[in-house]
Amino acid sequence: MSDSVFSNVVQAPEDPILGVTVAYNKDQNPVKLNLGVGAYRTEEGKPLVLNVVRKAEQMLVNDHSRVKEYLPITGLADFNKLSAKLIFGANSLAIVENRVTTVQCLSGTGSLRVGAEFLARHYHVKTIYIPLPTWGNHIKVFTLAGLSVKTYRYYDPSTRGLDFSGLLEDLGSAQSGAIVLLHACAHNPTGVDPTSDQWEQIRQLMRSKELLPFFDSAYQGFASGNLDADAESVRMFVADGGECLAAQSYAKNMGLYGERVGALSIVCKSADIAARVESQLKLVIRPMYSNPPIHGPSIVAVILKDGDLYREWTVELKAMADRIISMRQQLFDALQARGTPGDWSHIVKQIGMFTFTGLNTNQVAFMTTEYHIYMTSDGRISMAGLSSTTVPHLADAIHAAVTNVA
Repeated sequence: MSDSVFSNVVQAPEDPILGVTVAYNKDQNPVKLNLGVGAYRTEEGKPLVLNVVRKAEQMLVNDHSRVKEYLPITGLADFNKLSAKLIFGANSLAIVENRVTTVQCLSGTGSLRVGAEFLARHYHVKTIYIPLPTWGNHIKVFTLAGLSVKTYRYYDPSTRGLDFSGLLEDLGSAQSGAIVLLHACAHNPTGVDPTSDQWEQIRQLMRSKELLPFFDSAYQGFASGNLDADAESVRMFVADGGECLAAQSYAKNMGLYGERVGALSIVCKSADIAARVESQLKLVIRPMYSNPPIHGPSIVAVILKDGDLYREWTVELKAMADRIISMRQQLFDALQARGTPGDWSHIVKQIGMFTFTGLNTNQVAFMTTEYHIYMTSDGRISMAGLSSTTVPHLADAIHAAVTNVA
């Protein structure tokens, strides 16, 4: 039998985040715990479909006038309008003046990729600065789109908080006009966000150096439980009349992970420029995937359009955010009760789905081997994967790792 034409293809490594779940699935131990993947779980450890999503889907199913025709390249018009309102605010001047173009994309990742491809073709500086650390996929998305990736300081391991002076110094010495990726809220993987005052300083610095903000908003409403509070950073940059990009995902805040629902918005200086930008975004999307899917964005549009459903969504969203905040407190209390060495207050200070524990690679490996707890090697844990019944097991594991492993 002749050699395959693909015999030179080497086995690729597992994705560092998704690979955690692969390893978890192979483990037969009943106490195993997966804190790797960023997906919400109930107190019983089960995936959650929001009641409001079920209702919206039922409405769509019952509407026999709905068809399965292709959407336009830019996606579902209602979804795009409502998504822009959600992130920029209903009374945003940029929206009123038609200076925003919004295109439906394949969740947050797809929105980032379309935005990056557009910038690589049409923006005069091909460099993007991303925080250190950041979501593992950012580097690959921007590099493959044709941008040069550099980093700016963000997290301080000694305080397990924000390295604000390092951040300002690095952005201050960044190439004028460069693109800067900003996590709108609930920074992944650290859970560390700037304060409102710090955001204002970041905005002033970036505008003075003509740095272009590219927001990644994957957790609006999911971080604090308040949709407006979680969009404050983005709205600050839009209110000054300047330009920016924003990638949105509905994976977390509506639990629509597998529906791949997202949007890319670009705020421009004028309606004319926004129209030209949209025409070029179509040229990015058409050869990539032609046009986006219809089901997920239809769910979002139904919920955002209907006052009662919208209110119901905000209640369910706050319940998810509150459960995560409660898990933080329970884990902190459990470590305090065990007298675990070190200061663990960062667990309750950080926000959003993830906690950057400060555990090192050896300690993480120990916890996996000895306690069957799975997380990424950088010590990031998904608080959404915890429950009141699993907190003691995790606290035992952290205590043993910190006490026994250097």
